Amino acid sequence: MAEKKYTEKHEWIEVNSDIATVGITKHAQESLGDIVFIDIDSEGEKLEREEVFGSIEAVKTVSDLFMPVSGKIIEINEEIESSPELVNTDPYGDGWMIKIQMTSQDELDGLLNSEEYSNLI
Repeated sequence: MAEKKYTEKHEWIEVNSDIATVGITKHAQESLGDIVFIDIDSEGEKLEREEVFGSIEAVKTVSDLFMPVSGKIIEINEEIESSPELVNTDPYGDGWMIKIQMTSQDELDGLLNSEEYSNLI
């Protein structure tokens, strides 16, 4: 299993070759509370690092979702559209959000490892 990297905005990324899976961290979903809706309509788009790729709505707030690295969104997790609670119950597994074709592996160097992320939160 590939090591996850993290952003300061609480997204995680797991890289397999040049394809990366992205989601939000356990800390983020706990802070948001019960997730009721996820809006990601950016499939097929090329986005830069830190650009918004969608939004997530919880009972008490709506938050933007940010790209951890630049790339093209090649897949959206359709399961979370009908069952957004998957993000609450399994944020690192079934609750993943998008898969991206990364533009550059070099951008991974700017992300946090698990220890650095733990220190952040």
